[in-house]
Amino acid sequence: MSRIHKFGSSILLALALLSPLLINGCAARASYRVYDPGYQDYHVWDAHEGVYYQRWEVETHRDHRDFKKRDAGEQKEYWTWRHNHSDEKH
Repeated sequence: MSRIHKFGSSILLALALLSPLLINGCAARASYRVYDPGYQDYHVWDAHEGVYYQRWEVETHRDHRDFKKRDAGEQKEYWTWRHNHSDEKH
């Protein structure tokens, strides 16, 4: 086996072994904290919160839009709805 072939195989093996770590690292960064000024608390915005947000959009007949791009009034409406639909109730 040539040196170049061994080197290429080693790189592919390293990438295969590291890919789960890289993927999980990216997923971990997908969450962030959001401040709710109405209730004066913080929420972790992650995939779980995204499910609730999509449910709110459907139940309130809104088009999908990134939460950060909604005006303060709509964000407040979401947090009010969210506090009434906590994880413990479902």
